[in-house]
Amino acid sequence: MHQLILLRHAKAVPEGKGPDHDRVLTDSGRAAATAIGLAMRQAGLAPDVVLVSTAARTQATLAQLEAANVWEEWPNIDVIPTLYMASAAQIREILRELPETVRSALVIGHNPGLHECALSLAGPMPGKRDRKRLEEGFPTAALAEFLISTPWHQLGASGYSLQRYMVPKDLA
Repeated sequence: MHQLILLRHAKAVPEGKGPDHDRVLTDSGRAAATAIGLAMRQAGLAPDVVLVSTAARTQATLAQLEAANVWEEWPNIDVIPTLYMASAAQIREILRELPETVRSALVIGHNPGLHECALSLAGPMPGKRDRKRLEEGFPTAALAEFLISTPWHQLGASGYSLQRYMVPKDLA
């Protein structure tokens, strides 16, 4: 059994103020990333490995998690260029490369791929509150946690257990 946590980067400055890849977090984005980080710590979400995009906003989101002392033991951090604006299929392919010794993985990435990946992993779960909220969107600093029952290399497109879905406004 594995744990997968998908985290969208926190709120960044608007597009058009320089290259998209270089967009930095806003003050509210930094606060939201810290709040999600503290909620992760409270929930005991401690990944073995963090897979993060090269974009400035994902790197800054990770930095906010680190500054909030989210983890008692620091995870291995792997910066993956192909996570920048990756599709759901590309994210799953990256996850399939994880060794079986990785018990828990955190992916910090971008929409729309991250949202599509979360929706596909959850599969149809009629009547489940978190699934319904997930269908409504995956805003900045949203987090979805899944239990993965297959080996990483067999990760498919659906049928996994959505354990929690939280967004910064849940924490206010």
